[in-house]
Amino acid sequence: MTLTDTHAHLYVEAFDEDRAGMMERARAAGVERFFIPAIDSGYTQRMHDLRQAYPDEVFLMCGLHPTHVKENFEEELRHVERELGRGGYVAVGEIGIDLYWDQSRLALQQEAFRRQIRLAKTHGLPIVIHCRESFDEIFEILSEEKGPDLRGIFHCFTGTLEQARLAISCGMKLGIGGVLTFKNGRIDQFMDQVPLSSVVLETDSPYLAPKPFRGKRNEPAYLEYVLARLAEIYGLPRAQIAETTTLNSREVFGV
Repeated sequence: MTLTDTHAHLYVEAFDEDRAGMMERARAAGVERFFIPAIDSGYTQRMHDLRQAYPDEVFLMCGLHPTHVKENFEEELRHVERELGRGGYVAVGEIGIDLYWDQSRLALQQEAFRRQIRLAKTHGLPIVIHCRESFDEIFEILSEEKGPDLRGIFHCFTGTLEQARLAISCGMKLGIGGVLTFKNGRIDQFMDQVPLSSVVLETDSPYLAPKPFRGKRNEPAYLEYVLARLAEIYGLPRAQIAETTTLNSREVFGV
């Protein structure tokens, strides 16, 4: 049974003390593919170091995270463009809009999101979207950019069934992680109405650990708890969920 974690920040400082052990635990849990989203240029070298250490399992994205869109965002976007020109990336992400922490930079976030979507199209890559308290703003831009060359993942999807269907209509698959196991997560109430062909698994490690680890550091080995909950919801064997979601990830990323 092969599991794919489509979203894990394995290069961050939270794993510096036991990164090798974390990877071994993930393998023991059946996780064999790790897709690594970017934050900003300050982490680029760490990401390449991780890829070099695990070249057959780790795949990198490139992008500017919306919470890191600041006054120097033009410089950061030039860095993204240069990195994409080097090749070797499988997606542009994570990108999007986050209005939870700061609403004063909405215009900058919108500009960065649009431009990175267009970079993804130029390079024939999917996008991975970060959306927090910004569904309307995200969908406004997706509707403008919608087309056969737009595809990707709506990371950490926490919206409604209507928003799920809208995301899928825009060429997105839904990234489902630890929130699915939360008592107040809500998405478990309608996931059985979402085609499994539109679902990929993720952890967002080291964030958003599932029950029974909620509030603690997350890691890819815990993907099995998300898998177990999805199997309950769909009434399907875990192996089938694992196989389908891994195939879905291959469809998105092309690897």
